[in-house]
Amino acid sequence: MRLSEQEYQDLINRKHDPLKMPAPVKSSKFHNHITEMDNIRFHSQKEANYYAELVLRVKGGEVKFFLRQVPLYLPNKVRHIVDFVEFWTDGSVHFVEVKGFDTPMGKTKRTIAEGCYPIKIEVV
Repeated sequence: MRLSEQEYQDLINRKHDPLKMPAPVKSSKFHNHITEMDNIRFHSQKEANYYAELVLRVKGGEVKFFLRQVPLYLPNKVRHIVDFVEFWTDGSVHFVEVKGFDTPMGKTKRTIAEGCYPIKIEVV
């Protein structure tokens, strides 16, 4: 392959300029695909589908409203984020995590959160 002097200089300059280099595509740890729905980015397709289901439940009157990505503060400055907190029309509150793959660390944090707060976290 032959390059002209100008093409060579462009190649050298682009190599040292991080803004011109395309970002490498990095595979996610659990092979999930970031999905966008209603201008909201979700960590997985499964989480986006659950969100769509919740929107339908709100429209159907089964759920009053819901919150996304709610942090729970645990001892030693540890934070656990629950995917959804659902407020149902019957007055109940459901804490839901959407998991494709449940890690031991996630199970441990859930157990600690359930010990610190009077809640039960559902995994779907």
